[in-house]
Order: sequence, then structure tokens, then C-alpha cells
Amino acid sequence: MYKNVLVPIALDHERNVDEALSIAKAIAEKGAKITALHVMEDIPAYVAQYLPEGQMEENINELERRMIAELHDEPNVGTAVVSGHAGHAIVDYAKQHGVDCIVVASHRPGITDFFLGSTAARVVRHAPCAVHVSR
Repeated sequence: MYKNVLVPIALDHERNVDEALSIAKAIAEKGAKITALHVMEDIPAYVAQYLPEGQMEENINELERRMIAELHDEPNVGTAVVSGHAGHAIVDYAKQHGVDCIVVASHRPGITDFFLGSTAARVVRHAPCAVHVSR
């Protein structure tokens, strides 16, 4: 059983988060911390310079509101939003927050990534903890 479980959620994909959260709850010990994490892709500097001041913070706040709305039926699940490359950011977050298991969804395979999506594959290869991949 795990004490600190991370569930990456991509708000921009039409994937149901219930399965990943169910898995997280099933493998978490009583009183465990479960965190749903969304990674906002970095905006290139040459684009960011043209954004209004405070736009990045507003984007993060909006994503946090969407996470809370998405998880309104899950009062014991915390939320977090970080920016960066999804695979790197998930691994970094797990290292920085003492996560002992990551429950990551993998999309249905295509010809170029038959077994895992690129984000799930990176997490599996580089995570400092156990990783549960769901399809």
C-alpha cells in the first residue's frame, strides 16, 4: 500500500479520470495523500513576451479551477498544476513531493508508440517510485 499517490490528469484530453482515481484509491493505504496533477505545457519565450502581464498566472488559476470542478466528487483528492514538459514535470513533481506511486494513463497505442504513450513511457523509465499504468 502507498502513502503518497500521484495521478497525472490531462485536462485537454477527453479521458475519464475516474479509472485512474479508482486505482489510486485501491492501492493507497488508509489516510494516504492522493494528488491529481495537471501539467501546463510551457509557452515558448518568443510567444510569452507578447502575452499580457499576469496571463500565465491567470492560465494556471483557470486550470486549477477546472481541476477542482473535475474532481468535485473527490473531496479527499488534492490538486496541483505545474508547467513544463509533461513527462519531465511529472517525474520532477514526484521527486520533490515524496510520491511513492504514480498512476498514469496511457492512450491507446498507435504504430509509433505501440506499448505506451510518450508521457507514460518517460514516467515509467524515470520515476523515482512505483508506476501503475492504466489503459
